Amino acid sequence: MVHLSWYLTVSAILFCIGVFGFLTRRNIIMMLLSIELMLNSVNLNLAAMSHYMEDLRGQVLVFFIIAVAAAEAAIALGIVVTLFRNHRTVHTEDITTLKG
Repeated sequence: MVHLSWYLTVSAILFCIGVFGFLTRRNIIMMLLSIELMLNSVNLNLAAMSHYMEDLRGQVLVFFIIAVAAAEAAIALGIVVTLFRNHRTVHTEDITTLKG
């Protein structure tokens, strides 16, 4: 049986990779993938903790986070498609629509 510390370590590593990817990438799609990686690492953390504490509330919360992540991904990809149609780029440096 795998100990809880292994799950928490893998979850922390995945979260750090997601934060690093979000902060260093300028492509909106890669930034969205990094956010999804961070959300999935939180899901892994919640599922592992709820399994080891023998409490189902964490696993129920994982399902809600998956639903919110799916909605976030759908809305964000719609925005990315609209930005690409209008500006022909998905890089954050090239999109200056909101600058005053």
